[in-house]
Amino acid sequence: MKKQTGYFLVLLIAATVFYSCKGSADYKKTKSGLLYKIIGDSKDSVAKEGNILKINYVIKIGSTDSVLNTTYGKMPGFARVDPAPPDAYSPIEVFNQLHKGDSLVVIQFVDSIIKKNQGNQGSLPPFLKKGDKIVMSFKVENVYKTQEAATADRTAEIEKEKARLEKETENDLVKQTAAIESWLKKNNITAQKTGKGTYVVIKDPGTGLQADSGKFVAVRYAGKILTTGKDFESNMDPKAQPYVFQMDVNDNRTPIRGWHEGLKLFKKGGKGTLYIPGALAYAKNPQPGSPFGVDEALIFDIVLDDVSVTDPTPQPQQQQLPPQLREQMQKQMEEQQKKQQQQKH
Repeated sequence: MKKQTGYFLVLLIAATVFYSCKGSADYKKTKSGLLYKIIGDSKDSVAKEGNILKINYVIKIGSTDSVLNTTYGKMPGFARVDPAPPDAYSPIEVFNQLHKGDSLVVIQFVDSIIKKNQGNQGSLPPFLKKGDKIVMSFKVENVYKTQEAATADRTAEIEKEKARLEKETENDLVKQTAAIESWLKKNNITAQKTGKGTYVVIKDPGTGLQADSGKFVAVRYAGKILTTGKDFESNMDPKAQPYVFQMDVNDNRTPIRGWHEGLKLFKKGGKGTLYIPGALAYAKNPQPGSPFGVDEALIFDIVLDDVSVTDPTPQPQQQQLPPQLREQMQKQMEEQQKKQQQQKH
């Protein structure tokens, strides 16, 4: 249940501007060698240091024109205008030249990124190849002079995004819950549905406190891909630490929403299995490098080690020295004391 993305992926991507090699002569170059082009005729004042840009963006791979990320139709980005180091090789070098309404196209060459990473190509995502480029397009939707104004707009956008994601989840669950029900039936598994669509088999409900909203839970689990049965992660080993989190916080997205739904059927000591549709797991945005596909349905065998009203995470204990080292140190101290006594006599 564990989420470095390259710095070039931060606050990027966007707009309705298209790049072609034929137009490369129109591009300017920053001190670090970044190619960029600003399109717009805004009469508004240019963004100053400390201002916050509200931006939509699109990031593409140059060779395939495939989209890596976009904010269009989703939550826009908010970027503070700050001084950029001379070797930044990042869009932040150009933010202080933008006005409200401007479009910005930025090109980063993968070879230059590798060079700036001291030739360490292994630090880049596998989809970035030598000789390729990243094309980032931005649209400046607004420029805020104060943090308060930017925060107010960002809060409003967050609420819009929550509503969008909830609607998206509901639409996705129509097909996904039907698929899980079909899978359960095919495998002769009787499970009860809870929440938006998490299916639960209770082997032992447990005793004591219920895993309700606000409670801290310590969970042991073994995770599998539903369609393949492939194991991907487990902390069932007695030497491993249980996974501890608070129920119904962070919009139920940490660890994943399906856990918050399914675990509510258990008390301390409870054991069972959760069958979670992709929309209630990692949905369309699984962590890069994770074993999950988009909307991958998951299975978790779980054991509820603890349920409490306060964080049950144990405090770090003072590390004990190995017995041999303790004995050696004790002998050294005794010898030192004898020498001191002899010197006194």
